[in-house]
Amino acid sequence: MLNFVYAALICVFFLVYVWSFYNLPILIAGVRHFRRSKRKSEKSVEESLPTFSIVVPVKNEERVIGRLLDALVKLRYPADKKEIIIVEDGSTDGTLDACLKYAREPGLNVRVLHRSSSNGKPSALNYGIKNARGQIVGVFDADSVPANDVLLSASGYFADSEVAAVQGRTLSINSEENMLTKFISYEEAVWCETYLRGKDVLDLFVHLKGSCQFIRRDVLEKVAGFDEKVLSEDMEVSARLTEKGYRIRYAPDVRCWQETPGDLKQLFKQRTRWFRGTMEVAFKYGRLIAKLSRKNLDAEATLFGPFVLIASLLTYFAAFCTFFTTFPFDIMWQFLVRFMAVITTVTVLVCGLALVYASKPRRLANLLWLPFIYFYWSLQTLIALYAVLLILLRRPRRWVKTEKKGVVRNSAMNVGGVISHG
Repeated sequence: MLNFVYAALICVFFLVYVWSFYNLPILIAGVRHFRRSKRKSEKSVEESLPTFSIVVPVKNEERVIGRLLDALVKLRYPADKKEIIIVEDGSTDGTLDACLKYAREPGLNVRVLHRSSSNGKPSALNYGIKNARGQIVGVFDADSVPANDVLLSASGYFADSEVAAVQGRTLSINSEENMLTKFISYEEAVWCETYLRGKDVLDLFVHLKGSCQFIRRDVLEKVAGFDEKVLSEDMEVSARLTEKGYRIRYAPDVRCWQETPGDLKQLFKQRTRWFRGTMEVAFKYGRLIAKLSRKNLDAEATLFGPFVLIASLLTYFAAFCTFFTTFPFDIMWQFLVRFMAVITTVTVLVCGLALVYASKPRRLANLLWLPFIYFYWSLQTLIALYAVLLILLRRPRRWVKTEKKGVVRNSAMNVGGVISHG
């Protein structure tokens, strides 16, 4: 029995090793490209600009919807080439009235589609897309505040006919609210500006993130829109687009601010939905490995990330036992544990380098956050474990929205909500 457990733990170690070694070059590529890249200049001719339909699903968002609509109607883009579609999904507060106020204003091209009952975000998105007229469908969450050049910047990527979808960079609008929001904002910076950028540079699997995302409408129609039965509709449609050979780009100059969970309860609810949704998509698209290609392989590695997180729990426990007990572990076991410590250290250092470059102005003081990365990863593994237990126990899927408070705590934005590009 002991031999079986030992062999199983060795396999877990190798799984985490392989996954870590696979992702390190992606992170490094992202950092290198981030250092060298410059923000794109706007050079589109108005006549050649595509038309956009911006679809926003909302439910009980009276605290934040006005802020978003203010930003959307002020976007620097030809008025006749954009439309704003608000899918009001059975709100019980003042959200509908707030939306209708903008729809009544002449020249804003805001339409409100009211539904008396809600069936989740994917259903609302599909309803909005059926009523869209633009060539490109843009999706924002109700708490978003896009930069005023977001459509101009996104349009440049669609000049390439091979690009089916674009994911912009999301930043925290309340990063300075407390220690948790600050840390999550740094996590987002590393994730977007290093990991997704590295995937884009290496032409790997770039996935959509649910907001500040843009997809060609004809492509959405061909793939039958968003899957309404999943919890992670953005990841699912990303896998489906990849399976069908479509290309998704990461666009660091297409920027949008949005609210970060301000307490552990909201973070736990949000990440549970993300992890469970991603795991279920991983099972659904396990068939990608049958069509072996670099992008499909990377998609599988990404989708199975939450399972690797759970596996790393065992490596943490093994390291604890090795260093803090007197049990006589053999040489191979000690080597594996120490090598895992080296991999973890290198990964943390790369993340620290990404934090330095992601700051504007660049701040070496961000390196002081590195000790917290390990503990934050530990929290993520526990949430992933809880998510997989929900799957194993066959708990019903529920699309639980993250509550928004309308907090703005970010020095990159002024009081009026205008984005500072400095």
